[in-house]
Amino acid sequence: MNLIYNAAIRLYGAAAHVAAAGSPKVRRMLDGQAETMQRLKRFRAEMAPEGFDVWFHAASLGEFEQARPLIEALLTHRPSMKILLSFFSPSGYEVRCDFNPSVAVVYMPFDTPAAAREFLDIAAPRKAVFVKYEFWGNYLSELKRRGIGVSLISAIFRPSQAFFKPWGGMMRGILHKFDRLYVQDEASRSLLEGIGLENVTVAGDTRFDRVTAVREAGRDIPAVDCFKAGGPEAFTLVAGSSWPKDEDVYIPWLHATPGARAIIAPHEFDDARLDALCRRLGAGRTMLYSRFRELYEKSPAEAVEIASQTSYLVIDCFGLLSSLYRYADVAYIGGGFGVSIHNINEAAVYGIPVLFGPRHDKFKEARDLIDCGGAFCVRSRHELSEVLSLFASDTAARSRCGRSAGHYIASNVGATRLIMKEMFNINLK
Repeated sequence: MNLIYNAAIRLYGAAAHVAAAGSPKVRRMLDGQAETMQRLKRFRAEMAPEGFDVWFHAASLGEFEQARPLIEALLTHRPSMKILLSFFSPSGYEVRCDFNPSVAVVYMPFDTPAAAREFLDIAAPRKAVFVKYEFWGNYLSELKRRGIGVSLISAIFRPSQAFFKPWGGMMRGILHKFDRLYVQDEASRSLLEGIGLENVTVAGDTRFDRVTAVREAGRDIPAVDCFKAGGPEAFTLVAGSSWPKDEDVYIPWLHATPGARAIIAPHEFDDARLDALCRRLGAGRTMLYSRFRELYEKSPAEAVEIASQTSYLVIDCFGLLSSLYRYADVAYIGGGFGVSIHNINEAAVYGIPVLFGPRHDKFKEARDLIDCGGAFCVRSRHELSEVLSLFASDTAARSRCGRSAGHYIASNVGATRLIMKEMFNINLK
């Protein structure tokens, strides 16, 4: 890559080291990156002495959910394959570092020329798969130089991106490093064609396949079943990936609506965050999931009694959210009053209305769900109150909206099947 790009990456790395002084999350990322090469060497020795067959790279947890259907299909149909998975963000790595004993998981170091060479020297992958927005110039250049095929999956492009600007030549060059780009929609393919890229397949988004598989698996969460059963037959909101700014919008409605109950999964949590959220909800009406689960496991009957006096259950662990939405009458997806919304498909797949804030422009599924009547964008506390009050009182309206959401998800499955056939010559049923 050119000097400007490399200087920007080094500046980014330096800024991260400064930020680490006040951010435990950034500190954990840097510490994890520092261990990557040693972890890779150990994985090579223990799991893949001849090198990894496939390297998947996902920025964080959401992108991992798009890679996961492919990884799981390979584990099922090619169990001898050696798979490497890398993350950039701690929110992905820390949750999925023990995803599967047959998958080696590491942090991806910053995209410097030296790091890219060393990473690939040790990992020795035969194929690479990047997810959605991962455009790392030095890694891609080094993969290209070594003749290692690399694909991008579940990608989506917008005219506002640098690739399509007159000054975006360097970024366009990065896209040309990919051997194949699997995009979510025809609009993305057309944009890429306009800058000379023809190695593009409209495959859709593998996340539709993932959320459908989660729904079909029908995972039970006994303590949450108990919470639902112990309370009155009341309207239940599930708020997923919730941030404080989201809570500014929906907590006033909960407090103003007698009988409404909520299951809330904060996007990130530590003791201070959980304590503040419980106090804001009302400590006497709120219980942490870990505490309620412990109570349930000791005495189900007592847990039912406690549930009858509890309005709000706060989830204080990872790994449950995609299954929690099955308990919802309506889902609220967080992030829309901050940087951007989180995964809305994992809620919509259950055939329930989905609500989120205004920051959703990067997500095709958000626009589509709004258009088909399966979701609503709420821009204020007042708008959310109106929509939730409608759904709480009008079950027919709620059902119509939910059916639209469920139908939208069902009509968009199949990306994994197409990609597995083209990329690995594996036919999925």
